[in-house]
Amino acid sequence: MKIGVVFPQNEIGADPGAIKAFAQAVEDLGYDHLLAYDHVVGASAASYDRQRLKGPYREEHMFHEPLVLFGYLAGLTRRIEFVTSVLVLPQRQTVLVAKQATQVDILSGGRLRLGVGTGWNDVEYTSLGVPFAGRGKRLDEQVSLLRELWTKPLVDYDGDFHQVPDAGINPLPVQRPIPIWFGGTNEQVIRRVAATGDGWMPLFKQLEPGMSRTLSTEEEPAQMFERMRSLARAAGRDPATIGIECRLSYFKQTAEDWHRNAELFRDAGATHLSLVAMNAAFFDVDEHIRGLEEMRSAVADVAGRS
Repeated sequence: MKIGVVFPQNEIGADPGAIKAFAQAVEDLGYDHLLAYDHVVGASAASYDRQRLKGPYREEHMFHEPLVLFGYLAGLTRRIEFVTSVLVLPQRQTVLVAKQATQVDILSGGRLRLGVGTGWNDVEYTSLGVPFAGRGKRLDEQVSLLRELWTKPLVDYDGDFHQVPDAGINPLPVQRPIPIWFGGTNEQVIRRVAATGDGWMPLFKQLEPGMSRTLSTEEEPAQMFERMRSLARAAGRDPATIGIECRLSYFKQTAEDWHRNAELFRDAGATHLSLVAMNAAFFDVDEHIRGLEEMRSAVADVAGRS
């Protein structure tokens, strides 16, 4: 398995020097990818409780915009892959995302992987002037259009949500098309991955306090992955060409937990593993790196990195 790290959005702060130091440190340590979460705005904690909005993030949580962040880091790194997980695609203008992602791909020399999803925060959609309803159908059409824009100099597209009248982006990306991975664990997401995804980012283990998707049984990853593979075969696709990325969290976990869950994910067929030290009470670059290295040492043999 390839091993990457999650960019610690909430604790890294707004100092460009700290952001640069973190990215260069994880690259120098040999990690394969750097993954960043996405939120454009945070809803008021006073106005929206957990019954209204299920996710954990509110206005006090800092989020750097992933594509701008990666554009900055592209010139400061040489090898590490940049990953969005997940870019809330339906709340964005599709053609503009195509252009922005292309620019990151060019500046990084083809090191972008675009993880996308529908999100959970309808306040963000409202703030961006996009309807929350129908976001799944919009996402499906967006993926189709993105791939056309990334591979053709001119696109003539007439869909339910998009019209591109014989126009195109220039320059085109290094990767044609840029890989698109889907985030989520429900049946609709699994079907989407099997039908059109380059990869899948299911969420199993607890990542943040108050937002958990724990394993119901140790067999669950294998069962879910085989469900996706079965659907992919039925769609005429080779499931071996579809990547699977899982995550391990530092929060309230031990070295034994990391090792055991890494084994479960590996044996089920995961191709990528991201280590999450965010929300683990680390507040500077060195503390985050020490936590990540503690996790990596616990799973190195599982991932074939010992």
